[in-house]
Formats: sequence, structure tokens, C-alpha cells
Amino acid sequence: MRDDMLLAQVARWAREIPQAPAYTFVDHLGGGARHTLTWARADLKARALAVRLRELAGPGDRVAVLLPQGLDYVVAMIGAMYARLVAVPLFAPGLPGHGERLAGAYADADPLIVLTTTDALPGVADFLATAQAPKHVLAVDTVSDLLADEWEPEPAGPDDLAYLQYTSGSTRAPAGVEITHGNLTANATQLWELFRATPRTSVAALWLPLFHDMGLVATVAMPMMGGNLAAFMDPVAFVMRPVRWLRLLSEHDDVFTAGPNFAYEYTAARVTAEEKAGLDLSGVRVMLNGAEPVRPGAIEAFDAAFGGCGLRPEAHTPAYGLAEATVFVAATGRDERPVTTVFDRDALRDGRAVPAEEGAGLVSCGRPHGQRVRIVSGRALQDGQVGEIWVQGPNVARAYWRDAARSAEVFGAVLEGEEGTWLRTGDLGVLHDGRLYVTGRIKDLVIVDGRNHYPQDIEATVQEAHPAVRRDRVAAFGLSGDAGERLVVVAERSRSGEAADVAEVGRAVRAAVRKYHELSVHDFVLTTAGTIPRTSSGKIARRAALQAYLEGLLV
Repeated sequence: MRDDMLLAQVARWAREIPQAPAYTFVDHLGGGARHTLTWARADLKARALAVRLRELAGPGDRVAVLLPQGLDYVVAMIGAMYARLVAVPLFAPGLPGHGERLAGAYADADPLIVLTTTDALPGVADFLATAQAPKHVLAVDTVSDLLADEWEPEPAGPDDLAYLQYTSGSTRAPAGVEITHGNLTANATQLWELFRATPRTSVAALWLPLFHDMGLVATVAMPMMGGNLAAFMDPVAFVMRPVRWLRLLSEHDDVFTAGPNFAYEYTAARVTAEEKAGLDLSGVRVMLNGAEPVRPGAIEAFDAAFGGCGLRPEAHTPAYGLAEATVFVAATGRDERPVTTVFDRDALRDGRAVPAEEGAGLVSCGRPHGQRVRIVSGRALQDGQVGEIWVQGPNVARAYWRDAARSAEVFGAVLEGEEGTWLRTGDLGVLHDGRLYVTGRIKDLVIVDGRNHYPQDIEATVQEAHPAVRRDRVAAFGLSGDAGERLVVVAERSRSGEAADVAEVGRAVRAAVRKYHELSVHDFVLTTAGTIPRTSSGKIARRAALQAYLEGLLV
């Protein structure tokens, strides 16, 4: 392994601080037991797995990771990359609502080997009975540590593939992003420099799924930078009791964490006054908020809920990123308070960001670090003009797996007067005072009578229109017809609104959308909880919601 690649740091820490903890899994679903890998054990187990993998496959072959959240997942990822195989971070079958995504990603990757655990093996076997079976299925926990002594390190260059990161597919089917060792090293370095973590001292405390780009980089990769500890749990454990996340943060006086916007609103709403009594969040240095649009209300609600627990307002760190850039593009700097700017709604619809006293409040995602960002609409636009966000940097992936045409379109964009190629993100945004604001997805825009409307703005209005609407469970999308595009809104019913009259809720929603957006709602559906499709990172999957609506599934 080349010394300048991130993965080489595992062996370094195994030599320099062998007994220091590297990864701790808090198994709340298994009674709360804690399991820890030191740097020495992480390196040893990864070397042993690499030996076994190289007996079965060669450099460049794909190995699918179908494991539950836990230390074995970490070993599987490091071991596969040690062996210079191409890891495909997925998940054990049976994850609710993700069966179709697993089947699609697995088929697209076409792996030679499947990694799992002994406990997950029966479910994996059932899944493989309906899919193209790999040549080998290997339970990570059955690999003997004695094999580690047989490992002879092989250098992985910056252009060698490390893994295929399957996108969560908010507007399209999942696609495998080719992440190289150079991409991973660059993005981890960019994050490390921006957030100024302390080597061997700062701790990452997380619950994000390891198959997701943010979870993988923050939990598995980032600790390698400075020999730091990552403590993590299963996402289901967080959803069941969000206070577990905050208690994990409270254990450390120099701690970093991350989550999508909905997690902050959910936690603020669910943690009780009794649970807050034992929390100390004064040690939280960075609380990254990304993976979906950051709402001002989420930050305000979290501050109001936990300011009395020692949480500093500067800990909130709104960010922007995507799998095609490994994960991270831009973020607010450490110890900077989040910046929210209110822009005139009519001007935004016309492609201009004009500050106003009333309008759409957007949270800044800060500034890019170690990479370049341009706002483009045929050409590079000036500050204050809305266009597509384009990104260029060493962290930007090279292609989609086995999709040359789409790769050329997305990763091969060219700007007049600029060198090199650019990544077209598909996101709309604007630079204002040098800060990046994300306004929406191009493919999600609702265009009625020639005017652009951002669905997330409509969704925010709807969720405030009536208490029967469940927060962060609203999908707004356009429905094409002979008379042009019409607005459809689907919302899940909240717990407190189980007895609410649908007609009454509909009237409140229509009135609010008409007042704030000058739009008529063609159809409003109030559906049961858990019905609206979401991506692995918690985003509303609007295209999937539209399809479900057309098929009559949202009732």
C-alpha cells in the first residue's frame, strides 16, 4: 500500500499506537454491549481477510458487502481494499423499504464474491436464490486471524478503484459511482483540514449507515487520518431512541458527528425533558448537517431543545455534497455560526438570488474546500444568479460503473475558459457573498404556467399548514397533462392527526400553498405513515413518489 494513500494509515497506526481504540460499535439492538477494535486488531483482521479474498479473486474484481452494521462491516471494507478488490458497500437483506435498491445495485455490480456474517448468512442465501449467484460467499467472522501473517502488502495507486458507491437515487435509479483510492484520500484530507480535528484525541460518534457515502467516509475513513476513534451504532437504534446518539456524544469532550436534516428535527421532537437531564453536549465541535436540504427550522429547533445541555450554536455545520464527489463539497467552517439568508421567492423563480425581508429562507452550505465550484447555465454565472452546481477537484469520481454515455454527460462537462472537466451535480444553487446555497434538484422542479417552483419550499409550507401533516414526510411533484404541469402534494398523517378530517386538512394545505406560492394544488393525498418513498439518506424520493401516485399506491 502506497504511503500517500489513506488506507496505508491503518498499518501506520497499528505500528505506532497498536492498543489505541480505532472503532467501537455500541450494539443497542443486542443489549447495549460495546465491541472495540484496536488499530492493531483492525489491521490484523483486514490482512487476514485480504489473504482469503486473494485466494478467491484478483485485483479489480468486485466484492459485495452484505453485512449488518457493526465491526465486521469495517473489517470487510478495509480487507477488500487491502486486497485491491473493488468493494461494493451494500447491506444485509431484510432492511425495510430497500429490497429493490439492494437487488438493483447487486445486479449492476455483478460481484464475484459476497461478504456477509454467519448470522446474516440465511437471509443472504435467500436473497441470492433470486439473484445471480456469485462464485463465492464468505462469512467475515469465520476467517482465521492466523492468515494475517501470510499477507504481503501490495501498493494501491491513486487511480485504482477502491469501491463502488451506489447513489441513493432520489431522482433516478441507483448508479455505481467509481471511487478511487485517490478520491477517498483527497476527500478525507479536505474534511480533516476544514474541521481541524485533533489527531488521536477527537472522536467521531455516529449512527449513519455504513453503506451510505456520508456514513462510510465519516465512520470508516476519517478516523484513519489521525488515528482517532469512531464510535457508532445501528441506524435502527437511533430511530428507536434518538437520545442514544446524544448520550454517545455526551461521553466525549472533543467529538464530531453528522446526520441528515431530518435527524435533527426528529431528535429535537422526540427526546424528552427527563432524557435531556443527563446530557452534556459542550464537547460537540462539529455537527455536520447534510445529505438533504438544510432547513432553518431544524437548526432553530435543535438549538432550542439542547442549548440548555451545553450545545454551542457554532457546532451546527451545514454542508453540501454528493456521492459523485466521494461525499463532501462545501461546508460552513468550524466555529462559524450557520448563515441563513432570506431571498425573494419571485426572484428565485426567475433565477436570481435577491435578499429580502420576506421570502424563502435558505441555509448556506458554506464554502468549498480543496475543490472548485461554479454555478452554470450554459456558461459560468456571476454571484447572485441561480444555475446548476458544477464541481472540479481531486475528490470527484471518474465515472459511473458500466455507463459510458451517462458518465460522459455527468463527469465530462467543459466550461469555456476553464481547464479540465467538471462534474454536473444536477443540483441548482447560487453563490451569494461567496457562500453556496442549494435551491433544489433540476429534475424535481415543478413548472406551472412557465414558472419554476422548488418542491422543498412547497413541502415546508405544507408541513406547517396543519398539525395532521407529519413533518418531513411530504412530497410535492408535477403531474404532466394536456393542460400542462399540475401540482400534486402527498403527505403522511402524523400521530396527533389520526382523527383529523381529510377534507379539513386539504383545505388548510391548499390555502397555505395558494398564499405563499400562488399555486393551486391539483390533488392532495393524506396517506398513512411510512408510505412515501425515501432514499437511504432520508431524502424524499419524489420520482418514486410520483410513480407510486400514478399506480394508486398512495392512499
